[in-house]
Amino acid sequence: MGTQIGPLLIKNQITYEELSGKVIAIDAYNTIYQFLSAIRQRDGSPLTDSQGNPTSHLTGLFSRTSKLRDSRIKPIFIFDGKPPEMKKDTLEKRKECKEAAVLNYEIAKDEGNLEDMKKYAQATSRITPQILNESKKLLELMGIPWIQAESEAEAQAAFMVSRGDADFVGSQDYDVFLFGAENVIRNLGTTGKRKVPGQKKYIPKTPEHISLSDSLNQLNLSREQLIDISICIGTDFNEGIHRVGAKTALKLIRKYGDISTIISEEKKDIRSCASIEDIREFFLRPPVTTDYTLKWSKPKPEELFNYLVDERGFSEKQVLKNTKILEERTIAEFQSCIADW
Repeated sequence: MGTQIGPLLIKNQITYEELSGKVIAIDAYNTIYQFLSAIRQRDGSPLTDSQGNPTSHLTGLFSRTSKLRDSRIKPIFIFDGKPPEMKKDTLEKRKECKEAAVLNYEIAKDEGNLEDMKKYAQATSRITPQILNESKKLLELMGIPWIQAESEAEAQAAFMVSRGDADFVGSQDYDVFLFGAENVIRNLGTTGKRKVPGQKKYIPKTPEHISLSDSLNQLNLSREQLIDISICIGTDFNEGIHRVGAKTALKLIRKYGDISTIISEEKKDIRSCASIEDIREFFLRPPVTTDYTLKWSKPKPEELFNYLVDERGFSEKQVLKNTKILEERTIAEFQSCIADW
């Protein structure tokens, strides 16, 4: 969900050629959820194996990662750790929304309304411990590193970029900028067009790069003020000020300087299970780990084939094709390192 500061940020299209050789720390939960929501059958039901277990996450992860490696991009997947206590209200609301979507899906199913079935089915997507474990297993078989974050994956990814362990963060959520991510890639792995929700209209969807410092300089804001703008709009930790969006929040911050003054002078209320100071502090100094190793290794072709084809019913041709890509890119990188040495 995150915060809606997108309209304030400077976005620039970027090509896969420009990302070649770069390390991208990807928010795994965010990415897997996209796959579970989007990769579905015509009636909205998820892809499954012969045992009825979902495979949409594996399909997307295997295909997307192979595509990135084919473009000589080096992905790292970051998995969320324990959510902060002040996120509990947001998590509870998400749970309620999914339960409502399940009911609406069943109604649409009884009516034979395929369009509504697909719409509501996407909103029922859940990431279970089984799905997470299967995703990690697949990454290991592909030779792709993954990291278990202390708390928020986006905070961990931003930290890794600040240390120079990654060049970019890959995420759709704008919260990553509040954690200090300098360089972010959105729409990673996508090209073509995206349907506008509720309309028979499509818009271009290509990878885009956002620089935090460029955006802050353009807006003449500090990172702390960007955090305050987000709190005005609403974050995963609080409800925003009623009827205040990104542009209004920007005007208020420019007028008053910080959110505490806005609340005092404008007599505004912000509903939250944590104080503004605690929310700001979490964004500025989130828990992260330095206990990780980054190593892209050769894939395990036989185990990949057994897992995806024999166990999960994947196309033999597709698995062999993508496995070959993974092998070729790993060998090429190894040879490049030897040449540089």
